[in-house]
Amino acid sequence: MSLRNAVQLIAYPNRLGKDLKDLGAVMDKYLATAVGGVHILPFYPSNADAGFSPLTHKEVDPAYGGWKDVEAIAEKFDICADLTVNHISDESHEFQDFLKYKDKSRYSELFVRVDKMGEFTADDMAKIHIRKEKEPFREVTFADGSTERVWCTFTENQIDLNYDADITYELMEDYIGFMAKKGVKLFRLDAFGYTTKRVGSSCFLVEPEVYRNLDWVNSVAQRHGARCLPEVHDHTSYQYAISRRDMHPYGFALPPLVLFSLLDANSVYLKNWLRMCPRNMVTVLDTHDGICIPDVEGVLPEEKISALIDNLQQRSADPIMRKSAANIHSVGAIYQITCTFYDALMQNDDAYIASRAIQFFTPGIPQVYYVGWLAGVNDEPLMEETGELRDINRHYYDLEEVEESIQRPVVQRLMKLMEFRSNYPAFDGHFELNSSNDSSVHMAWRKGEYYCSAFIDLNFNTTVLTYVDTDTLEEVTIHC
Repeated sequence: MSLRNAVQLIAYPNRLGKDLKDLGAVMDKYLATAVGGVHILPFYPSNADAGFSPLTHKEVDPAYGGWKDVEAIAEKFDICADLTVNHISDESHEFQDFLKYKDKSRYSELFVRVDKMGEFTADDMAKIHIRKEKEPFREVTFADGSTERVWCTFTENQIDLNYDADITYELMEDYIGFMAKKGVKLFRLDAFGYTTKRVGSSCFLVEPEVYRNLDWVNSVAQRHGARCLPEVHDHTSYQYAISRRDMHPYGFALPPLVLFSLLDANSVYLKNWLRMCPRNMVTVLDTHDGICIPDVEGVLPEEKISALIDNLQQRSADPIMRKSAANIHSVGAIYQITCTFYDALMQNDDAYIASRAIQFFTPGIPQVYYVGWLAGVNDEPLMEETGELRDINRHYYDLEEVEESIQRPVVQRLMKLMEFRSNYPAFDGHFELNSSNDSSVHMAWRKGEYYCSAFIDLNFNTTVLTYVDTDTLEEVTIHC
């Protein structure tokens, strides 16, 4: 079945209430007519990285509930779930079996065994796209006392999978089939770009192997009635490549473009991108990660990106840096800016509503992160408690705080926009970019007799919505 063309929520299983049951209740109570789906961030047993180090994809962490809770949400909303195609936990059954039996283990080829790949010279190491301060290897000790290095792109707990081995494809197909039966309609392919390991390469987005991997995963997902959403932060050209392969690309260039447009009152670069961006995107302004910078390189000029970074850093925690000098792009080493989107716009309600109007009228299925839904502010105490910079935008809301946040005028305004985007029929038609000056943007959708447009004045952060009423067919104009 196809995905609904409606807003999706992005939420952790335990940060809108305490568990999946609470998440389902929040969605039923407040979002029944405002969203058509939800990306539930990893709900599997995990030992690192906020759920992205799963022991398996076939279990729900008991702290969050069980599959019955996921299936209950799936009865009413499209489910997007993460498939960590690059790695699994070092506490997984598969890796523990490998440590115990080594070459005799059924899973001996499931992991990237560095010492079997050949020699890595200093030049080879300098080319690798790394995500931490050290080489992406970990030495492990087997039950027989011998040692060997395995590949760990992220934390030491996340063991990379070997896509030169049949057993890796067996594992992924098992996961996909199982989760699709539980109601998953969209698989977010986490960190897929790191699945390609070749001596002498960056070991990141190595072509054509990376697309062979993607095409295979996509074919399996489609066979089970699901779609794929590959996740990659890099030059925007990769999103076009994904779009052409019958998968949904992320519109990751949109967040920095929208911020620049609103903070500088300049729509030129946004409109240039809107004219050519993929039409089957999943769009976001905020996610569980920071505001990523690489995605807008080549879309915004270098000096504009630098100015945007300088502006945002005034309201952000320390930025997340690129670790590999060989992969530092021309605008510097900054990878992500860490703050809520509401704070990025200086808690200006009108600017925030304008940003969401732009997102909702941009081609694609829009996703709204749970903190963004509630116009959340930077959670510095949580960030300081955990030491994780991105936790500044990962607040824990109990049910009482959700109820309180819903009453805020900015949230009420956003909810009305979400309901309109999720239900108005013109969004199933064709996108139009109407003429406007360089300090405004005029976006529209048309399908048969139905038409809607959003005019955003970037100087004054005003949003005017015009649409044909579905009952009377008369034109209606409202100020959002």
